[in-house]
Amino acid sequence: MVEAKQLSKVYRSANGEVAALRDVSFSVEQGEFISVIGPSGCGKSTLIKVVGDIIEPSAGSVMVDGLSSRDARMKGMFSFVFQNPVLLPWRRVIENLRLPLEILHRETRDPSHLLDMVGLAGCENKYPGELSGGMQQRVALARALTFDPKVLLMDEPFGAVDELTRDTLNHELLRIWQEISVTIFFVTHSIAEAVFLSDRVFLLSDRPASLKYVLDVPFPRPREDSMKESDAFQESVRCLRDKLE
Repeated sequence: MVEAKQLSKVYRSANGEVAALRDVSFSVEQGEFISVIGPSGCGKSTLIKVVGDIIEPSAGSVMVDGLSSRDARMKGMFSFVFQNPVLLPWRRVIENLRLPLEILHRETRDPSHLLDMVGLAGCENKYPGELSGGMQQRVALARALTFDPKVLLMDEPFGAVDELTRDTLNHELLRIWQEISVTIFFVTHSIAEAVFLSDRVFLLSDRPASLKYVLDVPFPRPREDSMKESDAFQESVRCLRDKLE
């Protein structure tokens, strides 16, 4: 589904150059769940923004289902979920869901079923300010799915919620992912979260980021919370932490 070859990114400003990515290459199958971890400021967000054609690479290329990342974006194959839900406060929940459809001129599609999928049935006419942070993030996830993207790019989407809400959202995300088989890139600072959610974990080096290590997560699905207490799970977390340090 996604193939990146020798991606590099250098930011240029009046104060000089900052190299964010260097020679990053990987391939991802359709429907894979990939988590991206690494030191703070190493280039994790830059990487998924390059994949999604929000940022142009300084070198290298990204192909998505045989198309360039630019063509894939123009065809609506990408969707983003950020740490901030970025909901329009003056629009009701259902109107926030319809926003991508309006932009892509697909207004005839009814996205209300997605609220059922994320556990917010009955919240169609609420405003974002009437919802908790976790509920707002569920709306953001539903909005990201309104136009059936092939690749979902998630940049620390649960980083601003409490631990219990985060665990709930992790389970909801896995349930939705298994239901629709979208390819996911998930940026997180939590090693345990990355291991729990993913098929593979990409570990980036210090900036300029290169792909330092890939962990093939050995656990079957569906994933249960009890798995986190196992020696094998803790060993996977330790392995990644050691390599991160």
